Amino acid sequence: MCREEAAGLSSLKPELDARGFNLYAVVHQRLGHKEFQPYLKGEIYLDKERRFYGPKERWMFLSGFIRPSIWMSFFRANKKGFEGNMAGEGRLLGGVFVVGPGGEGILYEHRESEWGDHANTTEILEAVKRSKSAKSRL
Repeated sequence: MCREEAAGLSSLKPELDARGFNLYAVVHQRLGHKEFQPYLKGEIYLDKERRFYGPKERWMFLSGFIRPSIWMSFFRANKKGFEGNMAGEGRLLGGVFVVGPGGEGILYEHRESEWGDHANTTEILEAVKRSKSAKSRL
């Protein structure tokens, strides 16, 4: 489901570029890195120490696998042609941040609550447009 979200975020790339924003991914393991690259139209960084994941990492419990919403997200992504891998550690939850330049800080934050809980692309673009530093070439 990370691949599905990466593809969705990549669809925003032309608008992000036009406004001077870059698209990056931060991953916590090298496993699957090459398979993930085709879905993200940006640079991928490996955070071996998992510092980007915060002082308190958020993990999905094994009981999360019985949630119907997880299975619905899995089937939705699979139906769209996004196949995941079951190798590695996938229970560490991620997020999406829009970080403005200079002192602007975080303009948008979405912390994944479970697999398939994707950031709202409309809200991401609104945050980018609100940036004081965003170029207005659109």
